[in-house]
Amino acid sequence: MENLTGQKAVVTGATRGIGRAVAEALLAQGARVFGVYGGNEEAAAAFLATASKDLTLHKLDVSDYGQVERFYQDVEQECDSIDILVHCAGIRRDAALAMMKPEDWQRVLDVNLTGSYAMAKFAVQLMMKQKYGRIIFITSPMGRLGFAGQANYAASKAGQVGMMKSLSREVAKRKITVNCVSPGFIGTDFLAGLSEKQLKEYKEMVPARRFGTPDEVAEAVLFLAGPKAAYINGSVLDITGGL
Repeated sequence: MENLTGQKAVVTGATRGIGRAVAEALLAQGARVFGVYGGNEEAAAAFLATASKDLTLHKLDVSDYGQVERFYQDVEQECDSIDILVHCAGIRRDAALAMMKPEDWQRVLDVNLTGSYAMAKFAVQLMMKQKYGRIIFITSPMGRLGFAGQANYAASKAGQVGMMKSLSREVAKRKITVNCVSPGFIGTDFLAGLSEKQLKEYKEMVPARRFGTPDEVAEAVLFLAGPKAAYINGSVLDITGGL
């Protein structure tokens, strides 16, 4: 794996699950990481207590355009540009479509899709200054499979892939790549709330007959974030155990 010493990375959802694993992997390769989290102060404190001095954490709502803009202004003042954006932040609010509350539909779209737009927009503006960058969205196979009770989540993730495809074409000439990593069932608290029966059914759907780990996802992200992935653009990398 390539050394990323001197590179600056923004990671959203950085204090738990896949986001934390990605942030830790980038730090281990020498990157300076600006981690974004939504509000879990306990998780943020726990991460800071064990991480290197190259990590700083910033609390913000990725769906709030103004907050995201101010965050990037602060980052630009500190280091002028960034090299890597890994957008992991996402939420679920499951319900059958006929019973889904409008606010639950909208909130999932706001965080998962609008948040992707806002985080990528300002990252691109900084990356274009140096004509180099790596943008990676953490999406989901649900965007193409669609599970009952997850219409809002599936729509947000399908939209994320479509946005990635368009953005990858817009910025390729500036040596900026844009890709998605699509993890299947990963052993994080994102599966919290599922019954033992559901967990068993989901595990049986996976040919590998197990859930993945955050570190397995982080390894794939780390490769796409490096200089050697320069000709991988507009792609979706499934990490699903064969789902």
